[in-house]
Amino acid sequence: VNPFLSLLHSISSSLSDTELSAMKFLCRDKIKKRKLETVQSGRELFNILMEQQEIASDNLEFLRKLLQHIDRDDLVAQVVQFEEEGPHGPDDQPDEHEKPIAVICANVGRDWKKLMRELGMSEVKLDRIEAAHRFNLYEELVQALREWQRWKGKDAKVADLIKALRACNLNLVADMVEA
Repeated sequence: VNPFLSLLHSISSSLSDTELSAMKFLCRDKIKKRKLETVQSGRELFNILMEQQEIASDNLEFLRKLLQHIDRDDLVAQVVQFEEEGPHGPDDQPDEHEKPIAVICANVGRDWKKLMRELGMSEVKLDRIEAAHRFNLYEELVQALREWQRWKGKDAKVADLIKALRACNLNLVADMVEA
């Protein structure tokens, strides 16, 4: 998966309708009104901005400014982290987590919020993830774990996942991750 597109997808999934509307308004001088009216998601907006070369993996200034204007400092931090790591950084780190994340996502189910709280994620982030992926339990957990990885960076350890699973009495899943 292209790390830049993954970043844009993550940002898009985190945007409320009000925030998307504000971003569309801020893009009125870059995108024709008629085209803006058809935009229904952050992904669609980002596609147009990429086509017009307003944003690119090596040029995220405009995206950063948009996110600052809608007061989403958490998303600005994601963009800054992406810029600091460079286009190859995000691909390098998650490899060691792929198996544990797949096992966790396949087996945790409705207890995903309990697990993420144990890992220290805020209720606001959990609520945003839940709202963005309502009725898709698997995707809620995938996005929550990805968000935890981004938040922890190099400190995101499999041992922490196992410890949190055990603290939530999800010992079978913890055993599967350790295997």
